[in-house]
Amino acid sequence: MTDLPVLLGGTPIVTPDHAAAERWPRLDKEDEDAVLAVLRDGDLSTHPVTHALEDAYRVRWGRRHVLAHANGTLALLAAFHAIGLQPGDEVIVPSATWWASAVPMLWLGAVPVFAESEPCQAGLDPLDVERRCTSRTRAIVIVHLWGVPSRMAELRALATRRGLRIIEDASHAHGAVWQGNPCGRLGDVSVFSLQSHKLAPAGEGGVLMTDEDSLYERAAQLGDVWRCLELPPPAHRFAGTTFGIKTRMAPLSAAVGLSQLGKLDRHNAIRQANCAPLEDALEGLGLVPFRPEPGSTRVWFELLLRVPPELPLSAAELSAALISEGCRVSPPRYPLVHQQPLFCEGRWNDIARLPEPVRTYRADDLPATTRLASELIRFPMFTEPAEALAGQYVAATERVLAHAGAVRVALRAAVG
Repeated sequence: MTDLPVLLGGTPIVTPDHAAAERWPRLDKEDEDAVLAVLRDGDLSTHPVTHALEDAYRVRWGRRHVLAHANGTLALLAAFHAIGLQPGDEVIVPSATWWASAVPMLWLGAVPVFAESEPCQAGLDPLDVERRCTSRTRAIVIVHLWGVPSRMAELRALATRRGLRIIEDASHAHGAVWQGNPCGRLGDVSVFSLQSHKLAPAGEGGVLMTDEDSLYERAAQLGDVWRCLELPPPAHRFAGTTFGIKTRMAPLSAAVGLSQLGKLDRHNAIRQANCAPLEDALEGLGLVPFRPEPGSTRVWFELLLRVPPELPLSAAELSAALISEGCRVSPPRYPLVHQQPLFCEGRWNDIARLPEPVRTYRADDLPATTRLASELIRFPMFTEPAEALAGQYVAATERVLAHAGAVRVALRAAVG
C-alpha cells in the first residue's frame, strides 16, 4: 500500500465491510421473546407491557409521571399542550435539531423562535437565547444534540429568572448525565424518542416525563383515552373525547422498547469504547470534538467533529477525500430547521393559522449556527467492538491531511 491518498494514486486504507459494525438496532432473542409474548397474549392495543415500560422509565429517571406515546413527535406535541401554549406564544428552540423539536408547537398556534447554537456542546447559546426573549416568550426547548448535555446551568437560570418553562428534548441522550442528574430529569417536561436510530429504540415510540401532576394530566388528556380514564376526578372527565388526537403507544413497540432499555448501559459502553479513542485521535489531528462540561458525561448517539478553518482542508473537502479512502463519513444528519421551506417560504402559518403572520424566517437568520453546520463531519457509529476499523479511519484522516495541498488540487480538478 502506497502512502499516497487514493486521490493521488494510492489504495484505500479502510477495507472492512461496515455493515456489521454499524448495524442498529441490535436485536436478539430476548427482544423477539418480548414481542412474541404480546402476540400470544393477543392484546395488541392496551397490553400491560406499556405500563411496564412507563414504570421502567419512572424508576430509572426518578420522575413522578411517565406517559408513553406512539412516537417522539407526539410526545413533544403533548409537552407543548401540557404547558398551556396559546396562539401567538413564542418558544425558543435550536435550529440544529430534528424538526419535531419545533414544528408540533405550530398546531397550537405557538411560534418557534430559532436561536444560535454555541460551539462547545452544540446546544442552545444561552446569551443568544436571552437576546431573543420577549414579553411573548413562554418556554425554551433544550436539545442535548448527539448525546452531549447542553449548558443547563445558564439555561435553567435564565428560565427561572424569566418564568419560562423548559421542554427537554432528550431524544439523543439516553444515559447522558449533567452534573449528577440524568438527562431526561432536567426539564419541566422531558421527552425521549424511541425511534429505531435512538439509543433505547422501540421501532417507533416516545416517552414524556414530568414531576407535575397538572402537566401529566394535560398530556394524558390530549390523546390517550386509557390514561385519561385513570386520572383522578375531575381530570378524567375528558376521557370520552380526549382533545381529539390519538397518542397511545402500540404494545409491540413497548415490548421492544422495554427490552432494549434493559440493554442500554451495555450498548452505550460499546459505543463509548469505540468513539472516545477515535475522537481523541482525530482531535490530535486537528479536528475539534464536542465535549460535555466538567462534571457531566455524554453518550454517543452520533459522532461529529468540527473541521476548523485552521486545517488545510474544509469539512466538505476532507469528507470527499475520506470517502475516497473507503470511509463512510457525511455532513450532519439534520438540515437546519430554520432554513427549511416550511419556514422560509412562510408556509408555517398554514399550520399555526394565526390571524396574520407574526414572524418572517430567513435562511441567513443564524449565521453562527450555519457556519458551524458547514464545518461538521459525521463519522460512523460503530455498535460492536471495532478497534481495527476505527484505527483505519484515523490512518486515513492522517494520510489525507498530510497531503492536503495536493488533495485539494485533485478535488478541484475532479469537479471541472
